[in-house]
Amino acid sequence: MDWLMGKSKAKPNGKKPAAEEKKVYLEPEYTKSRITDFGFKELVVLPREIDLNEWLASNTTTFFHHVNLQYSTISEFCTGEACQTMAVCNTQYYWYDERGKKVKCTAPQYVDFVMSSIQKLVTDEDVFPTKYGREFPSSFESLVKKICRYLFHVLAHIYSAHFKETLALELHGHLNTLYVHFILFAREFNLLDPKETAVMDDLTEVLCSGGGRGGGSGDGAGGGAGAQNHVKER
Repeated sequence: MDWLMGKSKAKPNGKKPAAEEKKVYLEPEYTKSRITDFGFKELVVLPREIDLNEWLASNTTTFFHHVNLQYSTISEFCTGEACQTMAVCNTQYYWYDERGKKVKCTAPQYVDFVMSSIQKLVTDEDVFPTKYGREFPSSFESLVKKICRYLFHVLAHIYSAHFKETLALELHGHLNTLYVHFILFAREFNLLDPKETAVMDDLTEVLCSGGGRGGGSGDGAGGGAGAQNHVKER
């Protein structure tokens, strides 16, 4: 079922790195905002007597729906004109179809590719079985990692390009809470390559310190901040 998920790569966009612009989402008054003060580090741990794949499937599906919902709140602002590329700070993502052909697309088109591909996977009984006795495929973990990679791209784009709109809607607490939960879950089961998430290391450092609880230092001194000064290629 791997063909259902296209590839995406990041290349220089030839423009002034967005990293040089002020990152509003790193301001302390906003990084402290959560909809709950619960410690997500404890929440993501695999419960006793629960199958690992079942836990991964349940949480991955939930994150898919939540990220999709969070994006829908700002989708009217994420247009082909406003977001001509799928950009996150100094990184630009390109979609590659099942034949490996590069697809030039805007951010909303990229997100649509992502959500459509994931929707096909999570509703496929051969990949995400829901009936008793059905086995998970041997490629399940790699598919979950791919899904998480794409969901990260969407979350990162919301922060990078649409945080001001999220603030105006007063949904930054929801976004921060979702991001913390997602990142800590991905860390717990090694679902995201640190190189992939480095583009948002400064935010991750602030939000996820102390097990993801609110009220962190909010100083923005993330470990990856120094790596934000040039355009990367993945």
